[in-house]
Parts: sequence; structure tokens; C-alpha cells
Amino acid sequence: MMNLQKEKWSKEDYQEYIEYLKNLKDEKNQLFMKKTVTTKYEMLGIKMPIQRKIAKEIQKGNVVSFLSNCQNNYYEEVMIEGFIIASLQEEEFAKYLPSFLPKIDNWAICDGFCNTAKCISKNKEKYLNKIQDFLNSPYEYTVRVGLVLLLNFYVEENHIPKILSLVDSLNREEYYINMAAAWLLAECYIKAKEITLPYLQQNRLSKFVQNKTISKICDSYRVTKEEKDALKKLRYK
Repeated sequence: MMNLQKEKWSKEDYQEYIEYLKNLKDEKNQLFMKKTVTTKYEMLGIKMPIQRKIAKEIQKGNVVSFLSNCQNNYYEEVMIEGFIIASLQEEEFAKYLPSFLPKIDNWAICDGFCNTAKCISKNKEKYLNKIQDFLNSPYEYTVRVGLVLLLNFYVEENHIPKILSLVDSLNREEYYINMAAAWLLAECYIKAKEITLPYLQQNRLSKFVQNKTISKICDSYRVTKEEKDALKKLRYK
């Protein structure tokens, strides 16, 4: 196994790292991933637990030096970079976040990155403003980052009215934005039905988001059959 805990990364070290990743290529998983993820990056098929393990090893060395050498050729390369940035302390995370966002071109890197960004939970009010900016972005996956961060860190009663307001202001056609919005609203309902149900009853959402939200709520074991039957009546025909 390559030594990933380097005190300093050179261009040659980084190329050795890329060769290391290429040697971990898993063709079976690559075929599976290509069916579920659309990306401009070349995909090697390295399984997620291995990617996370690699990221953790790199973090034990000079992370800043590593990040200064990052390129954008392989799906796993970008995913691992995202794991590393998302695991940084808040000050460093904020520094690298703007340059990483444009690299996200699929739901998997988006969600993996967002799921790892634990520093946001300690800086919620600061990042709520940034998330509003993300939701106004013309780029599909920057908007999805905003929605998935809300899902991961803000589904609490005190933040749900704000979430509903932010979703209400979205008017987007992109599939992965609308899927994330429906997922977020479903979790808001499960967390605070008394706040979210009146919003759904207003039928302010697009047909896709309204119906997908209700479908996701109905998939949950945390919702009673009676609630599900009532929600189904709110579907657009």
C-alpha cells in the first residue's frame, strides 16, 4: 500500500497516488456505479469504504500540501478530495468550499461530501446564509448541496419554517434538485408534522415535488397508515 501520510506532496507524489488509485480499479463495481451515477469524470469503481479509508490516511499527513496538487480526472479522485475538505476544521473548510463546489457534477459526490461536513453542525447560523446563496446558484449540484446540507443539519423544529420558505422559493426543473427537495420535505414532515402538513396542504409545490414528497413520507415506517392515507389525497392527479 502506498504511504499516504506524507509531510509534503510533490507533483510526482500525486501522480504516484493516481496510479495507486488506478491499481484499485474494481470493474464489477465500476459497471454498477455507471448505471447509477452520471459524471464527466472517469470512474474506476473503487468502493466507498475504501475511498473513505484513503481519505482518512491522507488526513494524517499534510492535507494542505495534498490539496494543492489535486486534479479532476477521476470520479474517485474528486470524491476523496471532497471527503478530505469536508473533514477539515471550519476555518479551512470555508477556505476550500468555494473552489470545490464547481467540481461536483453528480448526486453521489454531492451527498458524500455533504454527509461528511460535520463542522456545519457547529456553525449553523453562519452556513444558513451560505446555503441560501447555494440555492440561488444557476448550477444544479450547487443547489443540491444546499438542500442536502439542510437535510443533514437543519431538520429541527426551529429551522423547519425557514426550510419551507427556502424550498418555496425554488423554481427549478432539474431532477436531482427536485428529488433532494422532496427528500428534505419528507424529513421535515416526519420531524414536525404540525408545521409541514399545512404547507403540503397548500399545494404550492410542483406536481413532481409534491407527489414525490408524499411518496417518500409514505415509504417511512415512522408515519401511521392513517396519516399516509390522508397524505395520498394531497397528490396531484
